[in-house]
Amino acid sequence: MRVILANPRGFCAGVNMAVDVVDEVLKLFGAPVYVYHEIVHNKHVVDGFKSRGVTFVDAIDEIPHGSLVVYSAHGVSPTVRAESKARGLREVDATCPLVTKVHLEVLRFAKQGYQIVFIGHRNHDEAVGTVGEAPDSILVVESPEDVAQLTVRDPNKLAFVTQTTLSVSDAERIIGALRGRFPTVKAPPNEDICYATTNRQNAVTAISPEVDVVLVVGSTNSSNSKRLVERANEQGREGHLIDDQAQLDPAWLRGKSSVMVTAGASAPDHLVQALLDRLVTEFEGVVETRTLVEEDVSFDMPKSLKKLAVVG
Repeated sequence: MRVILANPRGFCAGVNMAVDVVDEVLKLFGAPVYVYHEIVHNKHVVDGFKSRGVTFVDAIDEIPHGSLVVYSAHGVSPTVRAESKARGLREVDATCPLVTKVHLEVLRFAKQGYQIVFIGHRNHDEAVGTVGEAPDSILVVESPEDVAQLTVRDPNKLAFVTQTTLSVSDAERIIGALRGRFPTVKAPPNEDICYATTNRQNAVTAISPEVDVVLVVGSTNSSNSKRLVERANEQGREGHLIDDQAQLDPAWLRGKSSVMVTAGASAPDHLVQALLDRLVTEFEGVVETRTLVEEDVSFDMPKSLKKLAVVG
């Protein structure tokens, strides 16, 4: 079987930073460590940290007074930060800088008097945190159909931002519908969908026409991972999202001669390697790596961690 391994794939700079933050917090302060929401949307990463004494919570009041809390890569609202301060928590902010950029865009638009349309998945952690920056000024849309139902205060004072992990093609359709209804809608200064999301989707677009099946390593609650499967489907290819090689169903590959392997931005590469090993062993896979673009983005550790490390 021909196996085309996409590059880039897997961890993005924001995920690398967030995972490193929790690692460093454990080294500096030991368990228990509390993380607000999953640090990244990957079952294996989360379970690994749980085994080392990390507790993931969905509400700040689940954390004992005076404890240490790490905010996930998806960002949090000002309300969450206020709740943490009220409980005397020591805060470490592992929000991806690209998510922080969207938060700042929302604050800037709101200050300028704009009503803001957030394009994304309403209940995603990133959406909840971003909307919380200016809840009275934001409308959430998930589809072109939602755009058709929008009621806005002033069509001439309307702006939009997007979730960083959104499907590029979905975003284009929704933005097109938005501009069709509101021609003067103001766009963010720079693209909101992150480089890693775009690169991984572009790889599926480019490579999937050459194969019979696309396998995406990632968890079901990972927005960007699910978008990769959707992109494969858009290209007329069968796509499957799996947490690890154990979820591979041999029936998917029966009668097939080629497969593409990629991974969402929160999936560790050792899971990809384990899948490749199985494809080689069970299906006589011959692996070739296809590099579409080299990624050299990295993010420094957050100032909140550096400050806490000094204070102790």
